[in-house]
Amino acid sequence: QVQLVESGGGLVQAGDFLRLSCAASGRTSSSYAMGWFRQAPGKEREFVAAIRWSGDRTYYADSVKGRFTISGDNAKNTVLLQMSSLKPEDTAVYYCAATISSGGYSSSVARSSRYEYWGQGTQVTVSS
Repeated sequence: QVQLVESGGGLVQAGDFLRLSCAASGRTSSSYAMGWFRQAPGKEREFVAAIRWSGDRTYYADSVKGRFTISGDNAKNTVLLQMSSLKPEDTAVYYCAATISSGGYSSSVARSSRYEYWGQGTQVTVSS
């Protein structure tokens, strides 16, 4: 089992910067990749960014590319999501996710079903 706890959410203004953190505990040595998803009211959960520990490969949704940066320290079991130039449409609950499965990851990185473990989420609200 892997437990995930997000922190760092809050209320900011458009154009501001915010950093989210995800702390993993439990069988973290088996973690293959971790990612961030978000869900706005009335909308489906969508992929934001992910990092694969092997090779430090990162992935981003087109909507956040160039504004968000995912980074992590597998030894410290933490993943950060640095968000800059925030927009009102970035408002959502942000979830941290982890997978221990390596098969076909690159082709399925944006699928929420790809991840076995999830945090409780942290609210990010961007006012205009």
